[in-house]
Amino acid sequence: MTTFRPSSKKSRTDGPAFYARPKFLTHPRTQQWWTLLHPPYTAMHLSFVVVGACLVGPVNAVRLTITVLAFFLAVGVGAHALDELHGRPLSTSIPTWQLVCAACFGLGGSIVLGAVGLFLVSPYLALFIVAGVAIALSYNLELFHSRLHSDVVFALGWGAFPVLTAYFAQHGDLGVSALGAGAYAAFISLAQRQLSTPARQIRRGTSFVEGQQVLVDGTVVPLTTQSMLRPLERALTSLCWASVVLALALVYLRFHP
Repeated sequence: MTTFRPSSKKSRTDGPAFYARPKFLTHPRTQQWWTLLHPPYTAMHLSFVVVGACLVGPVNAVRLTITVLAFFLAVGVGAHALDELHGRPLSTSIPTWQLVCAACFGLGGSIVLGAVGLFLVSPYLALFIVAGVAIALSYNLELFHSRLHSDVVFALGWGAFPVLTAYFAQHGDLGVSALGAGAYAAFISLAQRQLSTPARQIRRGTSFVEGQQVLVDGTVVPLTTQSMLRPLERALTSLCWASVVLALALVYLRFHP
């Protein structure tokens, strides 16, 4: 039986996320900005951009670079800054004005790069730009009474949307293969959210864990925050690496002579 109960004894975790406060960064503010960018998750969602762009050939390297950079600014910087502005889930001490500037720079920069795509690809790319900004604002600021802050919106907005946008940016249309790859990315993002939600609850919303697991042979295994987090965060790490490796494999396939 496991019990979650309030206590003055804090949960023995190393921060708000498993990638928070890395040892190779020593300055506290730098560590906070690193954590704000959510590097493993950002890498995973950028890998969806690469998958969409490299799904079929030929691949235009300039369009691919612009698309990856636009999504890094929109998701890695802008959306995550908005998320921290709304309730400080990471408990950073980054000044509000810096978060506002980061959000404006990230979303604004992605819009500018998207506008370049209007001339390189198609005016219809404007639909993807508007949709992307709307998703970032409504999801991360939990607008409309948080109705869009859901598993489905996350799976579509952070999984399928990057794939479809990148595919369209390369080829100016959407094929059946793009829809299939979009479904793949949506399911991966859904799995990420289903794993990260309980992990966040343990790290950020639990002050004490008390309980034990009794195996069929009578062995008693104590339950701790770390024992509960370990399988969740190892699975999250594997998901991120799997997505990145697939993206790199597709890049090699498209650009290897």
